[in-house]
Order: sequence, then C-alpha cells, then structure tokens
Amino acid sequence: MNGLSRRRVLRGVLNGGAVTVGLPLLNYYLNGNGTAFADGTPLPVRFGTWSWGLGMSPAAFVPKKTGKDFEFPEEIEALAPLRDKINLLTNITAFRDNSQLMCHFTGWAISRTGNAPNSRNLSSETYDIKIANQISRSRRFKTLTANAAADARVSFSYEDPNTPNPAEYSPVLFYSRLFGPEFPNPNAKEFKPSPRAMSRKSVLSAVMQEMDAVNKRVGAEDRARLDQYFTGLRHLEHQFDQQLTKPEPIAACNPPAAPKDSDMKLGNESPLVIQRHKMMTDLLAMAVACDQTRVINMAYCAMLSNTIKPGYEKPHHTTTHEEPIDEKLGYQPNCSWFTRRCMEGFASYVQAFANIKEGDGTLLDNMLIVADTDHGVARLHSLDGMPVFTAGRAGGKVKTGLHIDMKGTTIARVGYTALRTMGVDVQKFGDRSNTTSDLISDILV
Repeated sequence: MNGLSRRRVLRGVLNGGAVTVGLPLLNYYLNGNGTAFADGTPLPVRFGTWSWGLGMSPAAFVPKKTGKDFEFPEEIEALAPLRDKINLLTNITAFRDNSQLMCHFTGWAISRTGNAPNSRNLSSETYDIKIANQISRSRRFKTLTANAAADARVSFSYEDPNTPNPAEYSPVLFYSRLFGPEFPNPNAKEFKPSPRAMSRKSVLSAVMQEMDAVNKRVGAEDRARLDQYFTGLRHLEHQFDQQLTKPEPIAACNPPAAPKDSDMKLGNESPLVIQRHKMMTDLLAMAVACDQTRVINMAYCAMLSNTIKPGYEKPHHTTTHEEPIDEKLGYQPNCSWFTRRCMEGFASYVQAFANIKEGDGTLLDNMLIVADTDHGVARLHSLDGMPVFTAGRAGGKVKTGLHIDMKGTTIARVGYTALRTMGVDVQKFGDRSNTTSDLISDILV
C-alpha cells in the first residue's frame, strides 16, 4: 500500500464547512484477490428479506428431488437460471400450539419472531431488527423497508411488538429519501456534511452531557428507563457520525436517475406491481451498494394480496378461496398464475444484487437474503408445508444450489440460522413448539 491507508483523505474548508476528499480508486484498497480490504478487513456481509403472500400450490411448486440438480416446477420456473445462487427449503411448519389462528398473520409472525402471537401484535421485534442492531447501527439507515403493494402498512419488519417499520411504497419518494440532497455520495470529489446532520449532532452531544446529572437525581427504575432512552440516542449519534464523515469510495455505488412523477402509479394491477417492484428493487440494491444500510426488507405483495390479473375478475386472495382445482393439473390455474408472478419478482430481486460487481464477486455473494410467505398450500391457508428461499452466500458462509426437505420442523430454524450466520450471539430462537437451537446445517459451509 506504500503508506496509503484506505482512510487517507485530503482536508480543507469549503463555504465554512469541513471538506474531505477521498482517494477515488476502490480497487486500490482491496487485497490482490479482491476478497477483502488490503489491511485484511473482510468485505461487509449484508442481510435482506423478501416476502410474498398466499403460499403456493405444491403440485406446481415443490420439486420431487432434493439436494443438488433438483427440477424447477412451473411455479418456480423463473428461478431456474439462478439455481447456483439460491436454496429452496420446503415442508416447514409454523407451530401455533394453542394460540389463536389469525389467518395471513400467524404464519409470517412465527417466521419472523419464532413466536405464535395471541393478538395482532407481535411478541417481540422481528429478527431482521436483531441483525440490524448487530451489523447496521452506524449506517445512514439502520434498515430500509419497501414494498410493491402501494401501501405503507404492508411491512413485515417490527422494531418492537407494536411498532412496524412503515414501508416505502412510492419509487419517487423513495428515490428522494435515498439519493436526495442529504445523500453522502462516496464517489464525490468534494464532501460537505449536511447542515441538518451537523445541527442534530450538536444537539445530541449537548443532551448526552446532561445524562450523568439527571441519573443522580432519579431512582433505579427511572435510571433503567433513561439508560434505554440514552442508548437509543447513542445509536443515533453513531449514525450522525457516519453522515459527518466522508465515505470511502465505492466503485459499485452508481445512483440511478430519479424516477419521473408519471412512474408513481399506485394501482394493484399486476403490470403496475411488477413495474413498482423492479423500481423499488433497483433502489434498494443501490442503497446497499452505496453502504447506506446493511439490512433491507422487501415485500412483493400483502399477505392478503389484492393483485389483479388482466382480464380476470378476481384478485389474488379471493382466487385462492373460490377457484376450483383443475383435476388434470392438480392445482388452481389462476391462483398459480399469481404465484408465478411473485416468483418472477423474487428472481428479479436476486438478480439485481447479482448484477452488481463487488471485489472478486458480486454484491449477492456478500449477502444473505431470506424469502418467506404466510402459508403453505394456498387453497387451504395451511401452516404446514411452508416454503422458504435463501439467496446469496453470506460472504462464503452459506452453500447454495440445494433443495432441502425440512421434514416438518419449525420455521423458526430459518430465523435462528440467519441470526447466527449474521453474527448475532443467540443460543436459541422461538417459543414453545417453535423453540430451536438447531441450525440448518445442510446449507452452511
């Protein structure tokens, strides 16, 4: 490296604000193999989720063969070109024990928390938040959540049992949030910290200085509450520190052009859902590539999906209940049509990260993505026979190209495996019949 650290910058003053200019050649900072930074620091590993509603039709979805070289039935045919980038886990159960069955809620709630809920509130934060607290606290956004359903309420990421993370649903507004005036472009020649971030930082610092004085005046219970509050402020301060520091150059960071206002169509017709999903996916992929966050969540549709097929009178959810099974096919053909569009969406989501070069591989190689749904069999709205996909190799920790029969075990094993793979130190995950400390070792290196 000849003494040139990847943190080396030129310093100066511009219009009264501190300015730093980073050295612009990202590859210069990598080792000779392109597998880590030159000082040995590994490339960051990111985490993502993707979800779709209403399960699947087993006859058209579940491969007959397990292990490698499994076939891709009609409903998942779109994923065949991505065979070496994904895993398919089938025959999984979300055990509700004696908890109330809340259709379209219980299944995904168990998937994301490991616990069967007794109300429309969750029992804890979702596991993506546990992961974000481990790997993404210091990013500009701890997490980013989006959907193609044109509804901010369609979110499967919860900060705590009662607080969902509202989803971004408009490509225009999402672009403005990500790449608007406060976006710290890591490849810009000049860097001027955001005045808003600077003012927030100074206010926070002043508040933090008062912490000791306040703690001396209150009882133990209030001190515990204040500690929780100030811990949150410290997390914010770390995020502001990141916004006030010139980012290191990132070759893969190439923000897209802003969407046009005419692209902001919020209908539920399938062509609009497909278009919105692509735009939101591209924005999420570039947000990760630009290191604005290391944890993302994307939903193709709501669990009670109201997507409309052109020329067909019933939306997706109604179709699952009312369409008869075709005796020759062994499944509901129109219901299957909706699932196929979902799987095409997941294929495009995975491919978006695979298209971005990073080091000697791709961004997807340094990610773990988990894709889940709320049910097993679409027509029955069952909590057994549920499918889950993973995508990416998590920086070399995960094997891909496999179909694994999970033999009816709890879906909480997926969350537990994701937590451990992403470095979260938990000894178990889930509650009652979903309690597990059993990793899905078949997909781990």
